[in-house]
Amino acid sequence: MSSTVPPTPTDVNLGWSLAVLLHDWHKRVESVLTDLPHGSRGYHVLSACAGEGPPTQAALAERLLIDRSVMTYLIDDLETAGLVQRKVDPHDRRVRRVCTTEQGRTVLARACTRVEHEEAQTLAGLGEADRSLFRKAAIRAATAVQQASPDTDPCATAEQVVDHP
Repeated sequence: MSSTVPPTPTDVNLGWSLAVLLHDWHKRVESVLTDLPHGSRGYHVLSACAGEGPPTQAALAERLLIDRSVMTYLIDDLETAGLVQRKVDPHDRRVRRVCTTEQGRTVLARACTRVEHEEAQTLAGLGEADRSLFRKAAIRAATAVQQASPDTDPCATAEQVVDHP
């Protein structure tokens, strides 16, 4: 007779594992981003705006898979807070680019430090090498899924997991 215990569904269930991690990540990150409009969602928008070249509002909505009307409200609130500003695209006056302000870059740098700390706490059960490997693998997997299903809204999916752990 074998003394090995058969794995329980939670031992082999990727969905359960990701839901637990996401729930913990969301709880932790939201608690440290209370000063940022829309919390983690605002953080993702601000991060994307601070990246390589200011995106158009439409491209930003597509990249983050956020409905365009919701994106408008997010950007409005970030703009009211002085973190971003819409600028006319010099090549097409009909297009607005969403640019991070100096204040936005300062706020983002502080937010990144807090988010990185909370992410480390979420992954504290892993050694540094495993944390690095996990992050890289998660990014590759998420990128592949997004490219295969560009209409999937990760924010809506995350909210479902967080609201119904």
